[in-house]
Amino acid sequence: MPLTVAEPARRRLGIFTTGDLAARGVSEREVRTAVRAGAWIRLRTGVFVSAADLAEVERTDRRPGLEALAVTTSLGRDSAALSGATAAWVWGLPRPRGSQATVHLTDPHRWRRGRGWLMTHAALPDDEVTVRGAYRVTTAARTVVDLARSWPEVHAVAAVDAALLRGLASRGELRRVLERQASVPGIPRSVRAVTLADGRAESWLETWGRLTFAALGLPPFVPQVELWADRRLVKVVDGWYPHAALAIEFDGRIKYRRPRYGRTPEDELWREKRSEDLLRSCGVRFVRLAVAVDDMSPTRRDGLSRLVRRQLVIEGPRAREFRAVPRPEGRWRGADAGDDGWLPRADDGVGTRRPPGRQQPGRRAAR
Repeated sequence: MPLTVAEPARRRLGIFTTGDLAARGVSEREVRTAVRAGAWIRLRTGVFVSAADLAEVERTDRRPGLEALAVTTSLGRDSAALSGATAAWVWGLPRPRGSQATVHLTDPHRWRRGRGWLMTHAALPDDEVTVRGAYRVTTAARTVVDLARSWPEVHAVAAVDAALLRGLASRGELRRVLERQASVPGIPRSVRAVTLADGRAESWLETWGRLTFAALGLPPFVPQVELWADRRLVKVVDGWYPHAALAIEFDGRIKYRRPRYGRTPEDELWREKRSEDLLRSCGVRFVRLAVAVDDMSPTRRDGLSRLVRRQLVIEGPRAREFRAVPRPEGRWRGADAGDDGWLPRADDGVGTRRPPGRQQPGRRAAR
């Protein structure tokens, strides 16, 4: 492949076209030969990727991005933007399983459907479209409002929570999008999702837990509270009931299967035990929901409600050896990226690390 084709392709997950090749003197026969040999893979008519770049895409779980770029390259419509669940992938927002099978786009001029993609005809104001890496995409605010019209409530609220937590959208931006779409079918669902969003939940499970507690009629807890003891930050709990000194923790299995910061699962469990032992000695009690599918299932919600209510009846210690500091906002602890990995040979621009020295939201409250 000519270098003048390969280098621009790196910025699009390795995608190149017959037009790119023809402009550099590559013949149709050479293209057919490379495809038959397996060196190049045809994604769509006239759209290719090298076998090496495709393998790297698969390794780093970026196939949705590759399919999205293949569709937009094939269509060649400058007016269209990636939207819906596809835009949610680009922004790195939580999505229901199986939501990425179809590439979603929005175009202000026409509606179309094709193999593996759907283009919706809808208005696209300039301030609701942006470029993120290699993708022309609806803004995070427009994306979550669009999704909330059709997604189940918990998934919609979790997406709004994530957008607010990471600073991808503000309350003002969400209000502007909602006002513009006041007459769009399904928009009352989006209004409810934005109203229910808190912006401090650091995971889909925390959003689910908060909504479930409200559905059970339990008193609302304070999300993301720092617990300090012995003049140091011991733990940040997902939920906190101040009067009862009761901490609520929502833990999925992924926390222990793939711990952060290079820790092993054993390290993570030991770290949790040590911090909780210290806080329990100070009078803090815990309700820990470790497996969402089991602990938060409809068949066990009545038991959960009774457990929390029993704990809330017990007053916390009046003289406290710890200090609880509510965070005014959440703290995004992941990379500022649309997904988790780098793609060295075909960088789509999504995955850029946070610039050194940039303060993360909520950092000041931890001091």
